[in-house]
Formats: sequence, C-alpha cells, structure tokens
Amino acid sequence: MDQITTNPIVIGIDAGGTMTDTILVDQDGHFKIGKSATTPKNEAEGFLASAEDAADAWGISLEQLFSGVNVVLYSGTGMLNTLLSRTGRRLGLITTKGLEDMILMGRGLQAWADYSYADRLHAVTHQHPDPLVPRRRTHGVTERIDQFGDIILPLYEHEVAAAARKLIADKVEAICIMTIFSHVNPVHEKRIAEICREEIAKAGADILVYTSHEVRPVIREQSRLNSVLIEAYATSRGRKQLKGIEDVSKKYGFKYGVQTLLSFGGLTSINHPRLHETMISGPIGGILGAAYVGKLIGNDSLICSDMGGTSFDMGVITRGQTRIENEPLMDRFKLNVPTLHLDTIGAGAGMILKVDPLTKKVSLGPESAGSDPGPICFAKGGTEPTIADCDAILGRLNPHYFLGGKVVLQVEKARAAFEEKCSRLLGVGVEEAAEGMIEMLEADANNALRRVISGQGIHPSEFTLLSYGGSGPLHLAGCSRGIGFKDIITFQFAAAFSAFGCTTADFMRRHSVSTQHDIGARAGDDELLAFGKKVTDVWDDLTRAAVDEMIVDGHARDKIKTVPFLMMRYTGQLEDVEVMAPLPAIQSADDMRRVIDEFEAVYAKVNHRVSRYGEAGFSITELGLIATADKVKPVLLKRPLGKSDPSSAHKGVREAYIGGRWHKANLYEMDRLQPGHEVIGPAIIEHPATTLVVHPQDRVHVDEWTLLHYTHA
Repeated sequence: MDQITTNPIVIGIDAGGTMTDTILVDQDGHFKIGKSATTPKNEAEGFLASAEDAADAWGISLEQLFSGVNVVLYSGTGMLNTLLSRTGRRLGLITTKGLEDMILMGRGLQAWADYSYADRLHAVTHQHPDPLVPRRRTHGVTERIDQFGDIILPLYEHEVAAAARKLIADKVEAICIMTIFSHVNPVHEKRIAEICREEIAKAGADILVYTSHEVRPVIREQSRLNSVLIEAYATSRGRKQLKGIEDVSKKYGFKYGVQTLLSFGGLTSINHPRLHETMISGPIGGILGAAYVGKLIGNDSLICSDMGGTSFDMGVITRGQTRIENEPLMDRFKLNVPTLHLDTIGAGAGMILKVDPLTKKVSLGPESAGSDPGPICFAKGGTEPTIADCDAILGRLNPHYFLGGKVVLQVEKARAAFEEKCSRLLGVGVEEAAEGMIEMLEADANNALRRVISGQGIHPSEFTLLSYGGSGPLHLAGCSRGIGFKDIITFQFAAAFSAFGCTTADFMRRHSVSTQHDIGARAGDDELLAFGKKVTDVWDDLTRAAVDEMIVDGHARDKIKTVPFLMMRYTGQLEDVEVMAPLPAIQSADDMRRVIDEFEAVYAKVNHRVSRYGEAGFSITELGLIATADKVKPVLLKRPLGKSDPSSAHKGVREAYIGGRWHKANLYEMDRLQPGHEVIGPAIIEHPATTLVVHPQDRVHVDEWTLLHYTHA
C-alpha cells in the first residue's frame, strides 16, 4: 500500500454481531482499516479497540487520531439488541377506543415472519411476538377522525386524563399515543399529548410522551403504531450506547458530535429525534459503498453480498435504482421506516453446526457463536463447532495471521471437537465432513443469490457481484459459482466495506407524509395543474421541516441541498415505486406530465419496459423530501496496470483442502497485490482482516482501482 503522510479526517465504524470494523479516511481519500471483536454489553469497548487497531495501521496514537478527525460515524446494533432481548423502557399506550387489542392482534405477515419452513407448516408451534405494551397498560379513549381528516367524534378529554393517571400510577417510563388517521389530521393526538404532560407535571413524574404523527406520519396504522412503540421502547438504550461512543471519542480529543447512519442511507446526529430510523444501519453501508464502486466500474446493476459471522445480507441495485422498502420487518414487527431493501439469510462463518446422532441430519445454525465465546478455534470458551472452525481445519485460515496475528487459532482443538460432534457421527473423515459443511453454507448463499436475481426481471449476466464482509472473500468461490455474473469483485478492505460505505454517505434528513392522489390516464391540463399545486404545497412544508432540523445540527443553509420525491404506482397496484422529482416544484400541467414520465421511466428500470400500464392511471401514495449536506469521502486511487506476475506479493505455500483433496496453495499478501497482478488457484490471498480462497484453476485479477476480480475456471 502507498505510504500515507497526512492524518485521517473521517472515522467510520460498523459494529456487527461478531466483529467491529473501522475505516480511517484522509482528505485525499486514502484509507486504512481496523478490526476487533464486538462488545454488545458496552459497544464503546469494541469501538475503541477497533479504532486503536486502525490507528496502529496508520502509525498514529488514539489521541492523534481523535483530535484530528472532523467526523466520527458509527453504526451499531445496540437498539436492535434491546428489541431482541426485550430490555427496553416500560411503556403505556393511549389509542382510539376500539383499537386496544391492536398490538395483540398484530398483522398476519409479522406474526409468521422469521419462522422456518417447518414451523410455518405446523401452526401448533406458532406464537405471536411478545407485545411491547401489555393489554393492561393499553387504554382506549373516545375520539374519531375519518380518512379525510374530518372530526367524526370529539375527543373525550376526561377519559384521556383518567388514562394518563392510571399509567402514571403504573410507573411507566414513556406514554405512546396513536389514534386512527392521525397522519391526516393530528389534532387529537396533539391534545392527548398536552393532557398527558399536564398530568405528568401534576404528579411530579419523569415520563416521556411520544406521538405517532411526529414519529412517522404515514398510512397503515399497525406499522405506524409499531414505529412509535419501538422509538419509545428501544432508543433509550441505543442513545446511551451512542452517547458512550461520543464520550470515549471526546475523551481522546474529538471536538464534535458523533454521527450515525440512517436506514435509508444518510448520516445524522446521534441526537436525531427519530433514532429508530437507524436501527439497521450497519448493512446499509454496504449498499452505499456498492453504489460508489458501481460508478467507478461503469456498471449500475449490482448485487451486494455481505457475509460476516452471523448472516448473509444481499442488496440489489438494478439499472441504477435501489429499492426502498417502506415497511421492513424487524424482529417480527412491521415498521413504517423507509429502508434500503435487504434480503438476509442466516449464513455466516460463525454458524453453529449440529448433527443429530439418530437421523444424521446436519443443521447449520440458526445460532451463531458470535464474538463471545466465538468459534472453538478462538479459544475463548466456545464449545460448539462452526464454519470458521471448518475453515481453520482445512488450512484455509492462517492460524498465525488472524487479525494480523492478534488471535492465534487453536486448530487442533477445533479439529478434535469437530471430529467428536460432527464427522464421527456422520461416519466420514474430518476433512470430508468439514468441506461438506462449508459447501452447505455456500449452497444456501448461492441459492439465495439466485432467488434475489430472479425477482429483478433481468439476466444475471447484467449484474456485477460485489462480495465483502469478513467471511465474504473466504466463501466467494462457492457462493458465486454457476450463476453467470458479468463480473465478480471483492476488495482488499472487504472486512470493513460496510464501514467504507458509511463514509461515502452525506448528511441527510428524509421527511414524508402519506397522501392519496389518483390521476386519470387522460387527465386534462386543469386537473394536472390542481394536482401539481397540492403536491408542491406539501413539498414546501417538508422542505422547511427538513432544513430546520439540519440547521439545528450545525449545517449552513447554503450548504443544504433538497430533492423532493414521490411514492407512485399504477392505480390498482399494491407496490409503490420511489421517484425522485425531476424539478423542485410543479407549476404547470407539463411539469406534472414530466413527473409522470419520470415515474414510468423508473418503473421500466425496476421492472421491465413492457410492464408499464399507463392506461390504468396513476396514484401518488406518499410525498417526501430529502435534504443533504456534503462531507469528505474516500477516494479509490486509479493506477496504471503493471505486470501480471504477483511474485512480489508471494509469501509462501500452505497445505489447503479444496475440492476433495489437499493442495499446496500459494500464499499472497493481499495488501501487496498491485494493479495488473494475476493469481491462479489453488491460492490463498491473506489480509489481517479477511482471506480470499482461490479454488484450483480459478483466477483473480487486480484492476487499476486495486479491486480484485474473481473468474471461475
């Protein structure tokens, strides 16, 4: 790697379920990465250890690092862990009378989400997710607003006061308020909140009040209810974890506030009022990084695959369009949180392997060894064999170079446990069983990639696969074989690619509201102009709200850019498409036609040109606005291609079991590979944070951006 003479100005951190990855970026876009085990109980410990590892790679101290950077951005798992472990705030709920059982009923889709195929077949195993608010702390009050925002029944304020007093006596820590159609007219929710605060003040209590119209003012009551509940329930611990990150950063000299990543791809302060929008921020960074790399290589159809210790996450960019999911599932809760769409399966190097002694059935996971105790070969107390143990047994991992040698892998210990608990029960040799387990994992990932591609309506040969995550390069060959991608790329910084993607993001705010505008296929000029005026009025309100929030965070007004968007569909369809408006305001019928034309163009990219159906008319279901402000980003350096001989990066030979037999695999140092180098398998390309296994006769070519292109024989 080139010698770096300037200090970093951006720190990007991605804390996954197993490892915490750090990337440092300087003003010229140079970067270095660091890695450490995630520490779920106190994420600040893993954050600091990972940052120190990166600082060591740069050759500076922690004090020099933090005192010189302008941005520290962190994406972690604290809030999600709070939800999963049900350790959040004690909540109470006030809702429209008649909807008191809404939490218990839930939605059919979320009730069956995350269940295995076998459990979906047998309803006897089915259970609803544990409610965040029990029925006894849910109170209905008389009121009703209809879908047009008109008051049908006035609010019975004495019922609100009585409900508030009961919740205060019940020692709740937060009161949530969700009334029907409050996203159209929030007047009743506002008044309920006022009464609750009055009662809280009278009682001298310390209780927070959350309203659904402030958290997420969009249609679908159940998802809106889940959003306000999770904001109230889980973000307190998340804020505490993020505050701990900020405190540690400032202790070492950081002068500003820590930023985190929004689920729809932008940076925001850890004091963001809707912090639940950052709950699944880590994997989102990978999609942002993929979009950045796609521009470099000139391909706008990309499959992003992130394999770590716990999961295999896949994102898709189809002809430049990234799908936004408005109602993602999170721990079996449907939320109204715009999220870059991800498909996830349980497939990672930390997956625990089990063999049933009676049936000889092999199971991969779904449990993961995580970072504590981790795989057996880590020698931190793990007792159950994992995929990582198989990789170590087969010689694919260097026992003396894991995390650059900071962890010495105990291969014989892993081998003995795997033989006892897996291979002996199966009646096959250790190597054969270990490779079989790896092939099962890779087959699961391969099938998942095929399913994701088949839903895009275009051939795999149009897609470039980007493989990253600590385990992505290790299992790249098996995961990608036989699909027929246009290109397959991995990275020297694959382990920290999601953190890299976070650093490519700008500061962002996203505001949106539900609406219902139906436009006929043959609407005239007057009708189109009337629609346009309604749309522009909403955009103006959203612009003020988003810009005001960013100014409060310290961004200068002249540095803030705004882009309005619409969620549209052909009338009668069930799924929306997000359309960036081609102009900031609609001032004529022709402007409205431009918006419709843009929708049809986006629709044809995401689906297919022949699927357009303008004769059905058009429906606008949501209006929104994105406000952004720039920040420094990493730059991949382009260098001329040199000789193909990689001998300058060669570091020896190691026995590795690949394809049913042992091979003498050439070893290469990943950071010493230069543009133009070509590696032919069997080979193992090593980095302190990841390993790329090159199967026999397969090839890896290094391009001018120092990206690693994998070609199957």
